[in-house]
Amino acid sequence: MLGEVRRALGRPFALHTLATDAFEQYLSDQYAADSISEDADDAADDTSLSDAIEGIEVRADLLAGDDDAPVIRLINSIMAQAVKSGASDVHLEPFDSRMAVRLRIDGVLKEVAGLSAKLIPYLVSRIKVMARLDIAEKRIPQDGRISLGFGGQTFDVRVSTLPARYGERVVLRILDAAQTRMELTDLGIGADVLPRLQKSLREPNGILLVTGPTGSGKTTTLYAALSQLNDQQRNIMTVEDPVEYALNGVSQTQVNTKVGMTFASGLRAILRQDPDVIMVGEVRDIETAEMAVQASLTGHLVLSTVHTNSAIAAVTRLRDMGVESFLLASTVKGILAQRLVRRLCEHCKSPIADDGAHRAALGLGRQEPADLHAAVGCAHCNGTGYKGRIGIYEYVVIDNHLRAMIQDGTSEQAMAQYAFAEHDTLSDAGLKRLLAGDTTLEELLRVATVPEDGDASL
Repeated sequence: MLGEVRRALGRPFALHTLATDAFEQYLSDQYAADSISEDADDAADDTSLSDAIEGIEVRADLLAGDDDAPVIRLINSIMAQAVKSGASDVHLEPFDSRMAVRLRIDGVLKEVAGLSAKLIPYLVSRIKVMARLDIAEKRIPQDGRISLGFGGQTFDVRVSTLPARYGERVVLRILDAAQTRMELTDLGIGADVLPRLQKSLREPNGILLVTGPTGSGKTTTLYAALSQLNDQQRNIMTVEDPVEYALNGVSQTQVNTKVGMTFASGLRAILRQDPDVIMVGEVRDIETAEMAVQASLTGHLVLSTVHTNSAIAAVTRLRDMGVESFLLASTVKGILAQRLVRRLCEHCKSPIADDGAHRAALGLGRQEPADLHAAVGCAHCNGTGYKGRIGIYEYVVIDNHLRAMIQDGTSEQAMAQYAFAEHDTLSDAGLKRLLAGDTTLEELLRVATVPEDGDASL
């Protein structure tokens, strides 16, 4: 085989061994100039987003005709740029005189192009056709999906349209099917958290909660947990809004409030399907919370998410929803809180001189090791100074003492003081990442709240 490749190339070449992730990224980069839609042949000659924009501006008169090839090529180039950059979302935002194209890369939006306002209806209509939406309906929001193949990888694109002042706004969420194969050990969960979390997943019943703001990786963590539990000996069922990734061997149900299919009604129906493990996308109301509690009391392991800023705050949130304290104490087995921070680019990060100011800000002594770096920016990270994201986590196991505190209505501060007496908080986990040279103080503060006393609290 190698001899045939050498003959076809007509020159010698060198072989390099790459890890699976690095190989897939390299393969995607090589395919970035190609189309990723079913009209790939129409865009095969495009090499970049800027070239596609220039081409469509030169041939703007074609937009009024039957030939929509320029629009197809432009959409292909936008999606190729998004995949190559590792973007999670593509925002097409109409304004008075232009349409802004922004990509969410590593959790931060970045504008990559500004298009003529006259392209707005053509781009939106073409995306609607691809997502099988109603192109004539422009007054109400619509949701759809597009399946794409790119560089040997499969992507599911979730499409959302919203009427705005100057036209319809479109957001494309890019879902990489490869993420469904992630294990808990692939998420970078620290040694202080991972063993305790895996032990909790071996519990026969109870509730495990994952908390954090939108975009903090909660769904990815839940899917990784389900992958660990999916040993073909359990009936695992989920109710989600929406179903983001297809999990092999797991029965997944989509919430549809228009026909009365809510989290609570879906969970109620799942309980009649003889499940062993249940994943509820989010506990939003008292009805869903009570159903989750009842499911755990009847011998099921329930995984779900709650939007709170810390692990212990999830207890307060459920209590405020109306769940009785004695029920929380007897059903909740563990609570994981997490955040995602951008990882420093290994090619351009620059050490910070130890002048004592940073140590003082972090409350560090002179003898404590600190490998602090600043984000610089280079071609490898598109000038941002960051490449990829890493997670920081805190985990609370509800032991007998915490159960008594929950049942007695103990304050959140007192429970947190006990829970983290010997374990890392989010702040501790973030500080460890900072001192190891993985991220920057500015990045930690981006996902942190800073109390008036100046101490950062994630």
